[in-house]
Amino acid sequence: MTDRYPNFRQIENRNYLSPTGFYFTIVRAPKSGYFGYQVNVPGLDLGVATQPTYLTDIPRPGEKITFGDLTLTFLVDEDLSNYIEIQNWMRALGYPESLDQIYDWQEKRDPENYPGRTKDDKMLNLYSDGTLAIYNSADNPNFKVTFKDMFPSSLSPLQFDSQQTDVQYLTATVNFKYSVYNIDGVICC
Repeated sequence: MTDRYPNFRQIENRNYLSPTGFYFTIVRAPKSGYFGYQVNVPGLDLGVATQPTYLTDIPRPGEKITFGDLTLTFLVDEDLSNYIEIQNWMRALGYPESLDQIYDWQEKRDPENYPGRTKDDKMLNLYSDGTLAIYNSADNPNFKVTFKDMFPSSLSPLQFDSQQTDVQYLTATVNFKYSVYNIDGVICC
């Protein structure tokens, strides 16, 4: 078969990607990433331009890509520390009570986690980078997805219910906006 189609190659890796093989980290919110149990690689939408003709309009590739939201669902710890770290981040960005909230937030800079940025960078603490490590069938890192300049745009409520008969631990979902994400292969040992 390869003689007839010289560029045809057999598939080398026939293993499927497992939805449970991942680890997600957020520089600015490490507790939320640690307790995360569901995360997505967002989709992409490419705009479409229309080329008019006298017979029919012809679709052409557009110029802008729209990235979908990054959604993380995490188990809420009993001290609410991971839920509060996201909530404080959002409150600092929206400063609902005073401008001091954003100033206090900006004072908590950590430039060691952001190569090429300095402590004087005012935008340093408004955003965060995140990394999703995706594991192969042998449970080794296979790919990493890096998200640049993330910030939380929505946080789900916590729903308490005293009528539950079985304990179902509380979860929260946070949606992030970001500037771009890239999927890179991991060079492993």
